[in-house]
Amino acid sequence: MLFKAPVLTAIAEGQVTLAFRRWRKPTVRAGGTLTTPIGVLAIDEVEIVSPDVIDQGQAQRAGYGSLKALQADLPGAEPIHRIAFRLIGEDPRKALRTDTSQTALQAVEHRLAKLDAKTPWTSATLDLIAANPGVRAPDLAARLGRETLPLKVDVRKLKALGLTESLEVGYRLSPRGEALLAARRSGG
Repeated sequence: MLFKAPVLTAIAEGQVTLAFRRWRKPTVRAGGTLTTPIGVLAIDEVEIVSPDVIDQGQAQRAGYGSLKALQADLPGAEPIHRIAFRLIGEDPRKALRTDTSQTALQAVEHRLAKLDAKTPWTSATLDLIAANPGVRAPDLAARLGRETLPLKVDVRKLKALGLTESLEVGYRLSPRGEALLAARRSGG
């Protein structure tokens, strides 16, 4: 479940505590958590709701100025899911991004080797992001001869290891990602 930057800001400020999505099958579940760029969300409730039970107050708790604006963002035929959540902590990937110790970099190299086991992709992706910070994912994917969605999935794997950070547009290497590439260049 993804949120746009203004909604993430409102979540961080405690103003947004609901989301509405049309899904065949929910991508989050009650009792679970969701890691976002502003922190970890506890998912308190996931419930299928009828469009006519959604009111102005719920629309505002979801970050919309009006019920009509929320309804306009929910086209389609899949069931509407109302997701209640709360911010419970900082994004754990932030701490990973700054850990550039030799031990951490060795552990990351081990994980990258596993990710590359079937088809090597991590080095090319890291090098491309390093050379092109802030470039849109579709443009990066085209340069690699890949589809956009699979590239985004792979970049999220790199982000989970603390190697990349998402920007408003595109990505950049984190301090850990930069240290990893520097260590590779120096043969360490």
